[in-house]
Amino acid sequence: MKQKILYLLVLIPFLGFSQNTDCACCTPQHAQFDFWVGDWEVFNENGDRIGENLVEKLEDNCILNENWKGAKGSTGKSYNYYDPSDDTWNQLWISNSGTILKLKGTASKDKMTLKSELIKGKNGEFYNQITWIKNEDDSVTQLWEVYDPQGNLLNEAFKGIYRIKRSD
Repeated sequence: MKQKILYLLVLIPFLGFSQNTDCACCTPQHAQFDFWVGDWEVFNENGDRIGENLVEKLEDNCILNENWKGAKGSTGKSYNYYDPSDDTWNQLWISNSGTILKLKGTASKDKMTLKSELIKGKNGEFYNQITWIKNEDDSVTQLWEVYDPQGNLLNEAFKGIYRIKRSD
């Protein structure tokens, strides 16, 4: 009898582990940026097509992967992820021009705002802030702004309106 009890005590944890179907990244927090997932055409405010962007979930919803192709040949990729240890969203962006951005921030309903640490440039210190907003028509507006350390807007680096590609 002792042998059977010992066997069950050893076997039960393995049975529970092998049957665990929980998805580590299937939480509501991991879904906060899902409004950006899609195969997009990107337009400027004048309605000119400026690029396309495929944004997809990878690694069982743990990574939001961006694949940018600009109309004039620029390309870039980002990995976006939710970090439960500090309740933040993070992005690492790298482009074919060598631009590297490391951003951190938080989500609110239908909105994501990420910003960089202070960066020392030739004209002084600044930080980047990028905001994505889900619009009522299911498009997404991405606004990349540059601020001084006091929070004064220095420049609008990019504004794009994402519309799901149509299958004609």
